[in-house]
Amino acid sequence: MSAHRTEVIVGAAVVAVAAGFLLYASQFTGVSSGSAGYPLSASFRSLEGVTVGTDVRLAGVKIGSVTGIDLNPQTFRADTQFTIQNGIDLPDDSAVVISSEGLLGGNFVEILPGGSPFNLEEGAEIEDTQSAVSLVGLLMKFVTGGEDE
Repeated sequence: MSAHRTEVIVGAAVVAVAAGFLLYASQFTGVSSGSAGYPLSASFRSLEGVTVGTDVRLAGVKIGSVTGIDLNPQTFRADTQFTIQNGIDLPDDSAVVISSEGLLGGNFVEILPGGSPFNLEEGAEIEDTQSAVSLVGLLMKFVTGGEDE
Protein backbone atom coordinates (compact mmCIF):
# COMPACT_ATOMS: atom_id res chain seq x y z
CA MET A 1 0.00 0.00 0.00
CA SER A 2 2.94 2.28 0.74
CA ALA A 3 4.38 1.86 -2.80
CA HIS A 4 1.04 2.83 -4.34
CA ARG A 5 0.86 6.01 -2.24
CA THR A 6 4.42 6.95 -3.28
CA GLU A 7 3.54 6.51 -6.96
CA VAL A 8 0.50 8.77 -6.58
CA ILE A 9 2.52 11.47 -4.81
CA VAL A 10 5.32 11.35 -7.42
CA GLY A 11 2.76 11.43 -10.24
CA ALA A 12 1.02 14.46 -8.71
CA ALA A 13 4.37 16.22 -8.31
CA VAL A 14 5.24 15.59 -11.98
CA VAL A 15 1.86 16.98 -13.10
CA ALA A 16 2.31 20.06 -10.86
CA VAL A 17 5.80 20.73 -12.22
CA ALA A 18 4.56 20.35 -15.81
CA ALA A 19 1.67 22.77 -15.18
CA GLY A 20 4.08 25.26 -13.60
CA PHE A 21 6.40 24.99 -16.59
CA LEU A 22 3.55 25.63 -19.04
CA LEU A 23 2.41 28.66 -17.05
CA TYR A 24 5.96 30.05 -16.95
CA ALA A 25 6.49 29.40 -20.66
CA SER A 26 3.24 31.13 -21.64
CA GLN A 27 4.15 34.21 -19.59
CA PHE A 28 7.75 34.26 -20.82
CA THR A 29 6.78 34.11 -24.49
CA GLY A 30 3.95 36.61 -24.10
CA VAL A 31 1.28 34.14 -25.13
CA SER A 32 -1.99 34.87 -23.38
CA SER A 33 -5.63 34.48 -24.22
CA GLY A 34 -6.52 38.03 -23.18
CA SER A 35 -3.93 39.95 -25.18
CA ALA A 36 -5.75 42.95 -26.63
CA GLY A 37 -4.60 44.46 -29.87
CA TYR A 38 -5.55 45.35 -33.40
CA PRO A 39 -4.52 43.54 -36.59
CA LEU A 40 -2.35 44.95 -39.37
CA SER A 41 -0.82 43.32 -42.44
CA ALA A 42 2.13 43.74 -44.78
CA SER A 43 3.58 41.95 -47.81
CA PHE A 44 7.29 41.05 -48.01
CA ARG A 45 9.54 39.69 -50.75
CA SER A 46 11.36 37.58 -48.13
CA LEU A 47 10.49 36.70 -44.53
CA GLU A 48 13.69 34.79 -43.81
CA GLY A 49 13.92 34.06 -40.08
CA VAL A 50 10.38 35.24 -39.23
CA THR A 51 7.69 32.82 -38.05
CA VAL A 52 4.32 33.04 -36.33
CA GLY A 53 4.98 34.39 -32.84
CA THR A 54 7.97 36.54 -33.86
CA ASP A 55 8.15 39.87 -32.00
CA VAL A 56 6.94 43.12 -33.57
CA ARG A 57 8.98 45.96 -32.08
CA LEU A 58 8.96 49.74 -32.06
CA ALA A 59 12.10 51.49 -30.79
CA GLY A 60 13.30 48.11 -29.47
CA VAL A 61 10.17 47.55 -27.38
CA LYS A 62 7.86 44.63 -28.12
CA ILE A 63 4.46 46.00 -29.14
CA GLY A 64 2.98 42.94 -30.81
CA SER A 65 3.64 39.67 -32.58
CA VAL A 66 3.26 37.99 -35.95
CA THR A 67 -0.03 36.07 -36.08
CA GLY A 68 -0.07 34.69 -39.60
CA ILE A 69 2.06 34.10 -42.70
CA ASP A 70 0.73 33.07 -46.10
CA LEU A 71 2.27 32.86 -49.56
CA ASN A 72 0.36 34.93 -52.12
CA PRO A 73 0.29 32.74 -55.27
CA GLN A 74 -0.32 35.74 -57.57
CA THR A 75 2.53 37.97 -56.36
CA PHE A 76 4.83 35.28 -54.86
CA ARG A 77 5.22 37.46 -51.78
CA ALA A 78 4.77 36.57 -48.11
CA ASP A 79 1.54 38.13 -46.83
CA THR A 80 2.01 38.69 -43.11
CA GLN A 81 -0.52 39.46 -40.41
CA PHE A 82 0.48 40.85 -37.03
CA THR A 83 -1.18 42.34 -33.97
CA ILE A 84 -0.25 45.66 -32.34
CA GLN A 85 -1.14 46.49 -28.72
CA ASN A 86 -4.15 48.74 -28.23
CA GLY A 87 -3.20 52.30 -27.35
CA ILE A 88 -0.27 52.40 -29.81
CA ASP A 89 -1.45 54.44 -32.79
CA LEU A 90 0.89 54.21 -35.77
CA PRO A 91 1.00 56.89 -38.50
CA ASP A 92 -0.38 55.66 -41.84
CA ASP A 93 2.97 56.25 -43.57
CA SER A 94 4.88 53.91 -41.22
CA ALA A 95 7.27 51.32 -42.65
CA VAL A 96 7.84 47.69 -41.66
CA VAL A 97 11.34 46.20 -41.81
CA ILE A 98 12.67 42.72 -41.06
CA SER A 99 15.60 43.41 -38.72
CA SER A 100 18.21 41.19 -37.15
CA GLU A 101 19.16 41.06 -33.47
CA GLY A 102 22.79 40.67 -34.45
CA LEU A 103 25.14 38.52 -36.46
CA LEU A 104 24.00 35.31 -34.78
CA GLY A 105 20.64 36.52 -33.42
CA GLY A 106 17.19 35.92 -34.80
CA ASN A 107 15.07 38.25 -36.88
CA PHE A 108 12.15 40.38 -35.75
CA VAL A 109 9.64 42.73 -37.35
CA GLU A 110 10.46 46.39 -36.73
CA ILE A 111 8.00 49.25 -37.17
CA LEU A 112 9.49 52.55 -38.34
CA PRO A 113 6.87 55.22 -37.60
CA GLY A 114 6.20 57.88 -40.20
CA GLY A 115 5.25 61.51 -39.71
CA SER A 116 1.67 61.53 -40.98
CA PRO A 117 -1.01 63.10 -38.78
CA PHE A 118 -3.34 60.23 -39.78
CA ASN A 119 -3.15 56.81 -38.10
CA LEU A 120 -3.49 53.29 -39.47
CA GLU A 121 -6.95 51.81 -39.10
CA GLU A 122 -7.61 48.33 -37.72
CA GLY A 123 -6.90 45.74 -40.43
CA ALA A 124 -4.93 48.17 -42.63
CA GLU A 125 -2.02 47.05 -44.80
CA ILE A 126 1.34 48.75 -44.45
CA GLU A 127 2.63 49.29 -47.98
CA ASP A 128 6.21 50.38 -47.22
CA THR A 129 8.12 47.17 -46.42
CA GLN A 130 11.73 46.04 -46.48
CA SER A 131 12.51 42.32 -46.57
CA ALA A 132 15.10 40.38 -44.67
CA VAL A 133 18.69 40.78 -45.80
CA SER A 134 20.36 37.45 -46.50
CA LEU A 135 23.73 37.25 -44.77
CA VAL A 136 24.80 34.40 -47.07
CA GLY A 137 23.89 36.49 -50.13
CA LEU A 138 25.91 39.44 -48.84
CA LEU A 139 28.93 37.22 -48.13
CA MET A 140 28.72 35.68 -51.62
CA LYS A 141 28.70 39.16 -53.20
CA PHE A 142 31.74 40.08 -51.14
CA VAL A 143 33.62 36.88 -52.03
CA THR A 144 32.80 37.05 -55.75
CA GLY A 145 33.51 40.76 -56.00
CA GLY A 146 29.87 41.81 -56.25
CA GLU A 147 29.49 40.94 -59.94
CA ASP A 148 26.06 39.87 -61.13
CA GLU A 149 25.86 37.54 -64.08
